Amino acid sequence: MARTGQWNMSADVARRIALGAQGFADPRPTGKIDRRHLRRVMRRMQVVQLDSVPVVIRTQYMPFHSRLGPYRTGLLDEIAYRHDEWYEAWSHEASLLPVQTEPQFRWMRDRAREGKTWKPLAEMAKKEANYVQAVLDEVRERQHVAGGELSDPRPVEGNNEGWWHRSVGVLALDWLFRVGELGVRRRDNFEKVFSPFEDIVPEDVLASPTPSIEDAQRELTRQALAGLGIGTVSDVADYFRLPVREIRVRLDELVESGDAVPASVRGWTKPAYADANASIPRSIRGATVLSPFDPVVWCRERAERLFDFAYKIEIYVPAAQRRYGYYVLPVMIDGHLVARLDVKTDRESSVLRIKAAHAEPGQVTGETAEGVATAVLDLAELVGVDDVDVEDRGDLARLLRTSLS
Repeated sequence: MARTGQWNMSADVARRIALGAQGFADPRPTGKIDRRHLRRVMRRMQVVQLDSVPVVIRTQYMPFHSRLGPYRTGLLDEIAYRHDEWYEAWSHEASLLPVQTEPQFRWMRDRAREGKTWKPLAEMAKKEANYVQAVLDEVRERQHVAGGELSDPRPVEGNNEGWWHRSVGVLALDWLFRVGELGVRRRDNFEKVFSPFEDIVPEDVLASPTPSIEDAQRELTRQALAGLGIGTVSDVADYFRLPVREIRVRLDELVESGDAVPASVRGWTKPAYADANASIPRSIRGATVLSPFDPVVWCRERAERLFDFAYKIEIYVPAAQRRYGYYVLPVMIDGHLVARLDVKTDRESSVLRIKAAHAEPGQVTGETAEGVATAVLDLAELVGVDDVDVEDRGDLARLLRTSLS
């Protein structure tokens, strides 16, 4: 039954609502994981952030693992790039989205086309209009084209740094992708291959009516709040990277329609909204390693509010200033973030290397180490290595090594 009125809650209840909304209270499959399980997780999340850095494994595979356990990662590629049930778009950064949601994002592509967002790309597209059209025509003719395969890639001269070091051809492809003229598939090495958008998103979806901006925003806001369970206006807007000012209005409309309720969380400094149909799991069980871009931690400020866990991936922090390591991943045990690991996959040696293991205050215990060990072994199975090696760095390293031995 949908909740009504103001919802006042403790931080612990907010944490359990958030994890339940993301599927962490759902039981893991007991048999072989198949495409049905991944679809179920996507229905919960509605968006999966992409990242090309494969220090451990490409990040899009990890949220499914964190909720289901180890699985054959090719299942995701089959759903997204062979069966075209999910498609790439610019949402929460570069993302995978269910194809059925495509109409809700048309207004965002229209704003890009009008130069209201992605202004440097829009200016390039206007300045190089004939060339951009030629690139589009070439992709339509050839069907599958990577950036380096354009007949006229137009390298940028004299600039080797930043956004504009890429060729004009790659920038044109990126622009055409952001405005919905082209879609993306991936080759085995995760190389982008551009195809006509209509070859990826099904015809019946493309033929569906375009909702008004207000209706589209309202539906995306509803989906975001359902995925979060509870969040501030900024949290909800960040989920699909929507404009905060407009989403504040949409949230009030959802309160009026009974889909959301205003909420107050003890310890939070800003008012919140909750999904009116959100459940409160009695508990969250299990141990798992999270992606840096999992929806429960991708907004670092919200993660700190929910888990009292100040998190940085540290990949972009200068080496001398790193506190926990290079590619730092949170470990969740029974719904709490209890440790962080600096992890690297050594594929040549088939070893998952734990370069550092740090526990949160009060968590340097054998029990924590046992839970982290379970999560690490699951991760090793996901990435497909034969062994785990724990280096002697961090206050949990010795206990973790013992638990793994």
